[in-house]
Amino acid sequence: MEYIKLNDGVDIPAIGFGTFLIPPDGSTYRAVREALEVGYRHIDTATAYENEEEVGRAVRDSGIPREEVFITSKLWLSQYGEPLRGVERSLRKLGMDYIDLYLIHQPYFDVLNAWKGLEEAKAAGKLRSIGVSNLSPKLWNTFIPQFETLPSVNQIECNPFAQQKAIRAMMTDNDVKVVCWGPLGQGNQDLLTNETIVHIGEKYGKNAGQVILRFETQDGMIVLPKSVHPERIKSNLDIFDFTLTEDEMNVIRALDTDKPTRDPDAPGRGDYLNKKFQIAD
Repeated sequence: MEYIKLNDGVDIPAIGFGTFLIPPDGSTYRAVREALEVGYRHIDTATAYENEEEVGRAVRDSGIPREEVFITSKLWLSQYGEPLRGVERSLRKLGMDYIDLYLIHQPYFDVLNAWKGLEEAKAAGKLRSIGVSNLSPKLWNTFIPQFETLPSVNQIECNPFAQQKAIRAMMTDNDVKVVCWGPLGQGNQDLLTNETIVHIGEKYGKNAGQVILRFETQDGMIVLPKSVHPERIKSNLDIFDFTLTEDEMNVIRALDTDKPTRDPDAPGRGDYLNKKFQIAD
């Protein structure tokens, strides 16, 4: 496992297990247990995923000491008015005394109040690191100058077809790390069957997904692949026994179309998301 040091000194595993859209019907529990058994030590969840409880139970039942498992969760839009209450809800659902990384999930509504709440929770020892999600360059310039402290990460959509170079450059200038959601293009078959990526994989005996994840981690990003299939969960982690050459890195960089599937700046985006994901206290 490789680790990346955040700007607050906390070490985060370079690869985590994503749980978005894995339902809380036992599926999340089984997938997280499988991920932990094969070696993942970073689990990503969120209030809006409604599966924090199964994540926490899977970690406890794994027998792995809590301090060896890095947990990321996120505050939802409807909680921005009372962020400390949202943090407490996540702690209760997870069954944990602290969360390693806690994010503002979407950059809409009362972001400044939400961020102040996260800063308070971190100062109280309930959160080790705090960050943001889905900030575009426009949203970065709107909110970050108003924050008292810098976020440690910005979790954004990122893959070889959508490398987000503009926002990543702004983050690099402030030593804020990239966490990639959808690092495999959310199953985009054009990406996973790309001839360039497949050809590079043949050289190393790796599949396209492994080449993509290695490209991203070599480029300094933290990745969150997701699967409910044991063989895929395992293979996605098997990326640290080879190193891409700089020429190969540049060839993959050239695949960028600068067209992510989600536009954080789209009008009404916040209202749409808040209606789509409604949480019960």
